[in-house]
Amino acid sequence: MSARGRKKETTLAVQLPPFEEFDTSGGMRVVLARREPIPLVSVRLVVRAGSAVDPAGRHGLANFTARLLRRGTRSMSADAINDAVEFVGASLGAGATEDYSAVSMTLPARHLDAMLEVMGQLVREPSFPESEVETARRRVLAQLANDLDDPGLVADRALTRVLWGDHPYGHDVNGSHRDVSRFTRDEVIAFYRAHYGPKIALLVVVGAVDPSVARRAVERAFGDWRGGPSAPVELPGLHRAAGAGRVLLLDKPDQTQSQVRIGSMGLRRGAPGWIPATIMNTTLGGGFTSRLVNEIRVNRGLSYGAGSGFDGMLAGGSFSVSTFTKTESTGEIIEVALGEIARMKAKGPTARELETAKTYVAGLYPLRLETNESVAAAIAETRVYGLGDDWVTRYRERVRAVTLKDAREAAARLLPGNDPALVVVGNAAKVKKQVKRFGVVDVRSLAELE
Repeated sequence: MSARGRKKETTLAVQLPPFEEFDTSGGMRVVLARREPIPLVSVRLVVRAGSAVDPAGRHGLANFTARLLRRGTRSMSADAINDAVEFVGASLGAGATEDYSAVSMTLPARHLDAMLEVMGQLVREPSFPESEVETARRRVLAQLANDLDDPGLVADRALTRVLWGDHPYGHDVNGSHRDVSRFTRDEVIAFYRAHYGPKIALLVVVGAVDPSVARRAVERAFGDWRGGPSAPVELPGLHRAAGAGRVLLLDKPDQTQSQVRIGSMGLRRGAPGWIPATIMNTTLGGGFTSRLVNEIRVNRGLSYGAGSGFDGMLAGGSFSVSTFTKTESTGEIIEVALGEIARMKAKGPTARELETAKTYVAGLYPLRLETNESVAAAIAETRVYGLGDDWVTRYRERVRAVTLKDAREAAARLLPGNDPALVVVGNAAKVKKQVKRFGVVDVRSLAELE
């Protein structure tokens, strides 16, 4: 390789801090990454069980269980846990995504040993007190009720159902009012016992740590964690949107605007073609100078916002367009968005658009890795999704390598054709006639999302 080539490659590379790996006595994989000089440490524990393994009729249980981990252990009450975290100036959070549950903590480096012990107790021996289960249920139900007042959230959740149907990804991570109201402590305990264990867990520690010291602290905190599943649950794939070619119209009579979502199936995270698809979408709707923004906002003044994106998970993924407009222009904004999708699908981006998108994505990427938290999350993501150890370090190089042919093939293969799934949240009486030309219209009430 020429000196010029080596210089270009070095410029593009994003380096992770040096790290080492080992397994605890119980079989949990651990990644220790030393990152200085700021004396802070971020710890992220991931268990490969998310909302996709929620039991039937108990959607939201994975996230509910994860959030309850910090509400008491065999030897610490919720207040004691909060006091321990606050005393050292740390932060602690827990929750679930579709594919995994996670506990995350950021703390001063000198308190790593003590805080790992706290985290170890949360994961190894949660007690799930009945009173905390009841309190958590009330909070989630209140949040779900509030969410129904946000038409954007309603549209997003409805699109998930329309795209995925009965697939394990076909419900919101938080669940529904009907299911959450029926959660019991016994069900939380059963979920924990079935889906938590060291052999499907990963612990990532990033920051100002001495690896040998951190290794001993991790073993003390997690070494005796045993049991649980030996492998993650296998999820089925899905090749066609459950609601393809149909329009779901959710009636919100008081609305003077319509929330619009257009969707289709996409790619699993990190699948071949993921990066070309990302670059192509940046041109379509992934940036402020994208085609959708230019046509919908700048040229026609139909909305202040429009965008598109690919959402990739372990067993598959989706593509969606998101926008909103006044009730009277609902049909027009859908027609404009579908037109831009069709043009991109037919011809792909121009050479100039491609270069602009590559420069934007490659330039933005290092900003995603500025903190210990973001580095820990990136390392965990590469492992959960099987992206490979060089995913981060070669990401910008791979972005710059995307050709016009690559981007055009991604557009032709992945963008929806004549039968996308459509979701509209708005005044059904004023919107229905406008959207009939886009497919069979199914009018529902918001109560059906509860």
